[in-house]
Amino acid sequence: MTTTPRPRPTARLTVRHTTVGDPLARPLLDELTHEYSTRYQKPVDLGLEYPAEEFAPPGGTFLLLLADGQPVAGGAYRRLDARTAERMGAPPDGVWGRIWTHSAHRRRGLARRVLDVLEQDAAARGYTRVHLTTGPRQPEAKVLYLAAGYRPLFDLSADPESIGPLPFEKHLETPRP
Repeated sequence: MTTTPRPRPTARLTVRHTTVGDPLARPLLDELTHEYSTRYQKPVDLGLEYPAEEFAPPGGTFLLLLADGQPVAGGAYRRLDARTAERMGAPPDGVWGRIWTHSAHRRRGLARRVLDVLEQDAAARGYTRVHLTTGPRQPEAKVLYLAAGYRPLFDLSADPESIGPLPFEKHLETPRP
């Protein structure tokens, strides 16, 4: 696992729209893979789950949040095709997203910032709603989505392990010209 130094409190944050293959993304994606494998106690290969081209324009996006040029968080979304939407119980006209923050940079609001940028980008491309899921062993993601106004599509009082992936939905505001 690669470690990234903690940025100074005055670090300048910038958004970089890029691709899954960007070398700057590799440390974040490697750590995410390790984290998922550890939390769920099974091998994970993000590259096999979702082809990189699905997170490219015009239907998707992939971005990094940089602190003084170093990656600290990232996110992506892709358009849901009808078959995937049906399998996930999601609307076919929405998008599905993923958000992550390097472990050395958590608890600073970076994931919320990434989520906001992804929502703005999706709305600007004409998407009207976002459908996301998080695993039952990721309570911090559940809290983030609820705080950001996402509607849970599951019983919040149920044991998350009994549900599997926890689905959320949010209708987006269309930007005005």
